[in-house]
Amino acid sequence: MEEKAVLITADIGEYDPDTSLDELSELAKTAGAEELARVIQKRDAYDSATVVGEGKLEEIKELSERLGATLLIFDCELTASQIRSIEDATNVRVIDRTMLILDIFAKRAVSREGKLQVELAQLKYRLPRLLGLGTSLSRLGGGIGTRGPGETQLETDRRHIRRRIDKLSAELRELEQRRGYSRARRKKDSVQVGAIVGYTNAGKSTLLNLLTGADVLAEDKLFATLDPTARAIELPDGRNLLLVDTVGLIRRLPHHLVEAFKSTLEEAAAADIIIHVCDVSDPEFSEKAKVTLKTLADLGASEIPVVTALNKCDKLSENFPEDDTTVKISALKNEGIDRLLEVIAKNLPQTSRRMKLLLPYDKAGLLSQIRENGKVFSEEYTESGVLADVLADNRLIKQLSDYERQD
Repeated sequence: MEEKAVLITADIGEYDPDTSLDELSELAKTAGAEELARVIQKRDAYDSATVVGEGKLEEIKELSERLGATLLIFDCELTASQIRSIEDATNVRVIDRTMLILDIFAKRAVSREGKLQVELAQLKYRLPRLLGLGTSLSRLGGGIGTRGPGETQLETDRRHIRRRIDKLSAELRELEQRRGYSRARRKKDSVQVGAIVGYTNAGKSTLLNLLTGADVLAEDKLFATLDPTARAIELPDGRNLLLVDTVGLIRRLPHHLVEAFKSTLEEAAAADIIIHVCDVSDPEFSEKAKVTLKTLADLGASEIPVVTALNKCDKLSENFPEDDTTVKISALKNEGIDRLLEVIAKNLPQTSRRMKLLLPYDKAGLLSQIRENGKVFSEEYTESGVLADVLADNRLIKQLSDYERQD
């Protein structure tokens, strides 16, 4: 049964309440809730007991009864005592922004690692709230904000939860270590990686599917992709690039989630190039782009070359300028993709170079060395030697320079 929700925020001047509620509305829709109404109260500070104060809470109770609301969603993080006080005053179930995002993540997680990350984030969020909420924390399966990947009831014993947190953390460290080995192997094998990053719902998965023929879930919903997907493509200069899709970013992403999904986002920090996908049809796209770039900087990825893909340009009448690192595209309509690939190739650090060689027959063995970390596009056996069109790893370029043809 679809939840019927009232969205509530207290405007204390930290951010634009209308924009934030628009985002909360998208989150609610993604989780499967119908928005009935919005309530904004301008305040100097959050009420310590109920966030919005007794008078406004009475209005919310009357509004909920009149509209038949089954859920109140607050656009801030609530304490356990605040949740209990609001529920007692309104007789309606209450969740906050973090619980809503956790719920979406719980629905979206597919891989074992994704499910472990979600459960860990949920437990870390719930642990300090146990004393205040008591048995209400075992409502898993009872609606939005209560789902969990696999468990039927949340054990409310603190020691049990801490043990579970320790176990999950150990399993995730092991998986992270394995991924670290994979990254080290890619570096050793000179495999270059491009991370597709951007705000949630900007079109990252649609672009990955278009470029690689992958079958990644691409929906017009927030956090459609949770588990990272990697696929290889060939660039116009012949180099191969492993593209990695990453979890979408969002303003005020709760620190529980940043920490839990750091390993996923670290794929971007270890990349050779970042493809930053922006939805330019979104009036807020400039602000959202800043959120993405700040998160990348926080991960230590600010030195990595960035190519910006201005997606959904087919929806706009106004013109956006392009330059050496910015490309207008429509992933849905397959527009601007050839230029995007050219710009990626131009900005991707050179670990190899395309060369035309004339190798004497006694040096023909160099072709097998080239193939190890590069590519041989063509080879022709002539009277003078082997004529070859190759992509050579940097480590071989000096050795091959004597045999390079300039024509």
